[in-house]
Amino acid sequence: MPLSEKGIIARIRARFPGGAELTDDCGEIPPPPPGERLLVSTDLMEEGHHFQFAWHPPRLLGRKLLTINLSDLDASGARPTGFTLTLALPPDLEETWLLEFLEGLAERAEECAVPLLGGDTVGRAEGIGLGITAFGSARRWLRRDGVQPGDRLWVDQPLGASLRGLRALQAGRRWDPGRPEPELAAHLDPHPRLGLGLRLAGIPDVHACIDLSDGLSKDLAALGEASGCTIRLAPSLAPDEIEGGEDYARCFAASLPRTELETLLGLPLREVGRAEAWTGLPLLQAGGDAARPQPDLSFDHFRP
Repeated sequence: MPLSEKGIIARIRARFPGGAELTDDCGEIPPPPPGERLLVSTDLMEEGHHFQFAWHPPRLLGRKLLTINLSDLDASGARPTGFTLTLALPPDLEETWLLEFLEGLAERAEECAVPLLGGDTVGRAEGIGLGITAFGSARRWLRRDGVQPGDRLWVDQPLGASLRGLRALQAGRRWDPGRPEPELAAHLDPHPRLGLGLRLAGIPDVHACIDLSDGLSKDLAALGEASGCTIRLAPSLAPDEIEGGEDYARCFAASLPRTELETLLGLPLREVGRAEAWTGLPLLQAGGDAARPQPDLSFDHFRP
């Protein structure tokens, strides 16, 4: 059945939390509670660039699209309050693909109790473009620029699984819902620990946080550069843990010792780096006093 803007909007209105309110060109962004500020995050996924049509089941893609936006908000200490959706679709896209994608997206929105506030649907000559803008409110905004010399950098979950899953997909393995493989699931349907960012924001000795979407080699450098600190990688990290992206772990800087943090949070943590006084380089390799810069091994949208 040919796609139509009217039909797509009708499906969205019927299926999504908040969909019944989508009657106008504009939607209302819920105001933050007193003492909190409004935060916003935007992500775009382009077919062939961020996902491959043949690899990514549409239902899981819908879940992932919303999850990665909510992960950004959570790592900033924000509670999600709503999102907008933009679809750019080719005329030959099968209706079943779109319905499965919307089902996964609506499923994730219901799980997280996040309403759809509006959006847009357009046609394009070829390829699929998917965009979400998510809004949230935060009493304390956990920014990237708060790292202090002496802080240790921690993550709340294992790293590298998404990269290993991507490599498996590139080698020809495909998702089997009857026999889900953990590393494929880590790439196709990530499950960050949403809600942890709010708890971290409530701990004064947690000074900064970021979600690991691009990988340690880029995200730790971003923390160091924003804060005017040099971060030295932990020596225990494996190459795929340094390179891999899309793990969506909470990566945060704190001055408290591991035992106290783990007691406060009720979960095990992994040290990934230590902050030092600025040396002119944002990220150093592990070991000794030598200032050996850590290369950026992450995915780059503009790198050939």
